[in-house]
Amino acid sequence: MEHLFAPWRMRYIRGESRTAPGGGCLLCEIPENGVSRDRLVLFCGIQCYVVMNAFPYTSGHLMVVPRAHGPSLSDYPLETLCEMTGLLRECERIIGETFHPGGYNVGINVGQAAGAGIAGHLHAHILPRWEGDTNFLTTVHETRVVPEDLRETYDRLLPFFRDL
Repeated sequence: MEHLFAPWRMRYIRGESRTAPGGGCLLCEIPENGVSRDRLVLFCGIQCYVVMNAFPYTSGHLMVVPRAHGPSLSDYPLETLCEMTGLLRECERIIGETFHPGGYNVGINVGQAAGAGIAGHLHAHILPRWEGDTNFLTTVHETRVVPEDLRETYDRLLPFFRDL
């Protein structure tokens, strides 16, 4: 029998990942120190930043997050949404060069009922997918297989974001 260990997920299960230590919005506080390996921030733009998902579905799961706080698309000016889309495009390119996936999931969950883990702050997800990948385990066994340590993934991706 094989064992899959993901002790870092306990923070997510307990709900500790959804709020900042002071009780504020985690997504507002993450980019405070700019690009940061500790906070998994890969890039800071004018309106948005790119951060690795701390509780990924798979290696290379990134999020593009507006710096301003707001729960839905209508809360942001077009310039923010344009930067967000441009960064998603760059993330697709970088993930492609780094992980060589067969496809991608790209999505925005607006509101708690739609699955937004942090419903008060809009953010977009982009993650690589491969034919026959094991992410069906989430449905069948409430398990995810992430084959690479988050910091190793960060170190692989950071050089690409430095060139933006």
